[in-house]
Amino acid sequence: MTSLVSRAGRLAALCVVVSAASSCALLPSAGPTRNELFAGSVQNQGDAFIVEVNSRVTSVASTAPVLGFPASLLNAGTSDTEVIRPGDRLALTIYENVSDGLLAGEGGTAAGIEAVQVDSAGFIFIPYAGRIRAAGNTTEQLREVITRNLDQQTPDPQVIVRREAGDGATVTVSGAVGSQGIYPIQRPTATLSGMLAAAGGVAVEPEIAQVTVLRGGHSGTIWYEDIFRAGHADISLRAGDRIFVEQDGRSFTALGATGQQSIVEFESQSISALEAIASVGGLNPQLADPSGVFVLRNEPEQIANAVLGRHDLVGTQRFVYVLDLTAPTGMFEARDFTIRDGDTVFVTAAPISQWNNAISALTGSLTSTAGLADQLSNLGE
Repeated sequence: MTSLVSRAGRLAALCVVVSAASSCALLPSAGPTRNELFAGSVQNQGDAFIVEVNSRVTSVASTAPVLGFPASLLNAGTSDTEVIRPGDRLALTIYENVSDGLLAGEGGTAAGIEAVQVDSAGFIFIPYAGRIRAAGNTTEQLREVITRNLDQQTPDPQVIVRREAGDGATVTVSGAVGSQGIYPIQRPTATLSGMLAAAGGVAVEPEIAQVTVLRGGHSGTIWYEDIFRAGHADISLRAGDRIFVEQDGRSFTALGATGQQSIVEFESQSISALEAIASVGGLNPQLADPSGVFVLRNEPEQIANAVLGRHDLVGTQRFVYVLDLTAPTGMFEARDFTIRDGDTVFVTAAPISQWNNAISALTGSLTSTAGLADQLSNLGE
């Protein structure tokens, strides 16, 4: 009987010490507990709104960035790639209906004139045809002008005009593409998709590639894949357009009782809370409290009021969204709740892990709760 009383007394004493140690702020911890987070809520004179996630909250708070081109870019008609501009280079072949012609030379009937540059005023010079205005004409129109001018010098001339690459109508492509550079607008590259293909395609994962087009004072950004999903997004290009391709720069932070703690870049256009947890190795089975998954976020005024059903909040508000994976619909809510850029996903430690930390602090080793039972039994022996 004395042994039993002694054992009970020692157990009670140990529990008191463990309880005291558990309340000590110096114990190792993965972060604040569930209760500590709730203690910082607005309802407790804190500065953050604590919101339990449900289907209504998800529908309001789970927004993804919407990218697209403005009407000024979408409504621009197809560029006429045959129109000659200052800076273009032309190639001409002139056939003469006589031997020893003016241009062909002795014994020849055809003359080739390569790399004829259209000057800044829009003119070119052709021997025996003179100075001719090329800019503003198509290659066919220019052919007719040259033919008429040469017809006075050589009988029945036949002229072929080809527009080659030049700097008259070009687009700059830079960023995460296969080959950055300045590209001419030609028939195959008259639209955005064709120009990106000419530049070697995107050099990042297509799903998270963003394409920005700048034209004068207008600009717009779109997901690369949307260029092909929506036909109207494959816009026509104009001389001087600048195209920039970059990887999606959004990220979130994972902390607490997860497989790893790190800053995680988005690997898709949208990511759910469940996917976010999975991307860092899931919940730590030794530590995590599945009922304490929190998403910390600064909400803009409009969304903050909508989530809380209020109209009086002004400015950005701090929110802590609570996901309980042990609830009947908890996994579904986590699957549907969208993570946004700058979010912090924090998983609290389970109470049993806090108990183990307290025991470890007392024993000086990583004694588990299972090991504690052996220690307690030894106290009575």
